[in-house]
Amino acid sequence: MQPARRARRQPAWHMLASEFGDSTLHQQGSGEFDPLFVISKLGAKVNRIIVAGLLERLEPRETANGATIWQGQLRDPSGLHYFSVGDYAPESMRELTVQLSSRIDDGETIMLIMTAKARYYQNEEGAVYTSLRPEEAAVITRSTYREWLVKAADGMLQRISLHEKASSLEKNTDSFIGAGIQENMIEGLLLANEHYGEIDLESYRLSIMQTLDIAEDKMPSAVTPTPPSQSSLDIGEEQDVDSSNGSEEVDLKGVMLDLIQRLDQGEGVDFDTLLSNAAARGHDRDNAESCLDDLSEDGTIHEPRFGWFKITV
Repeated sequence: MQPARRARRQPAWHMLASEFGDSTLHQQGSGEFDPLFVISKLGAKVNRIIVAGLLERLEPRETANGATIWQGQLRDPSGLHYFSVGDYAPESMRELTVQLSSRIDDGETIMLIMTAKARYYQNEEGAVYTSLRPEEAAVITRSTYREWLVKAADGMLQRISLHEKASSLEKNTDSFIGAGIQENMIEGLLLANEHYGEIDLESYRLSIMQTLDIAEDKMPSAVTPTPPSQSSLDIGEEQDVDSSNGSEEVDLKGVMLDLIQRLDQGEGVDFDTLLSNAAARGHDRDNAESCLDDLSEDGTIHEPRFGWFKITV
């Protein structure tokens, strides 16, 4: 009897939370070892993914059978990745999760990078949720985080370009090949076009701008992460270690004002976008919210409409 065929290991995509979290389409074969794919609006066909950001939450939850599942949130400049670590995870990942939970409880700010499997869930009402099942992870330095941000932004920019090119072509493989679209993007683009139809690309362009602002240190950060707790990670590169320790003293009011100035496209900047960007730079969301209140009270900023902020001229 022939042994069951195992699918080859899928390549990992560097991807921002805004693109992955927007996905509502998945694909999986009928075979026992056929991989699950989540197809993004930009046509990425994702089985494995490399994500990085601020570890914002990590909490244990007891299941009905007495097992423990750790549920976490990882924030990058564009939004949140949700992940869970259970008994199915590698032992090294489970051990690291317990360590990280203790460090978060102690108030430590942690920047994390992880390689994970893409997950997909649809509830009875039809709502679709994406999440991650980590394979391995490591605490990283600011310089490593900046490198990941550049890769993630560059990948999204390339996919936007391919999506725009594909929109003007006949929706078939031959047409895409003739236009020079990479083979690994063709099926995903065709599936995405059929499922999502016309999409808004401006939100993704804004994600890229915000990501590169942080990568290029145009915005100060409150975070100087601690050195990696693992020696290597399956991302094809070594992790470097910053020599500096502790948190940098920064003017949070200056950070919030600079964010409003950069992100305001005429109508102001909404509350959640400001807090998300502040959190991506390592600032506590409660502190950022209090800072907005202070700036509003002293007249430095105002709300042209509820929940939207502009700098007072």
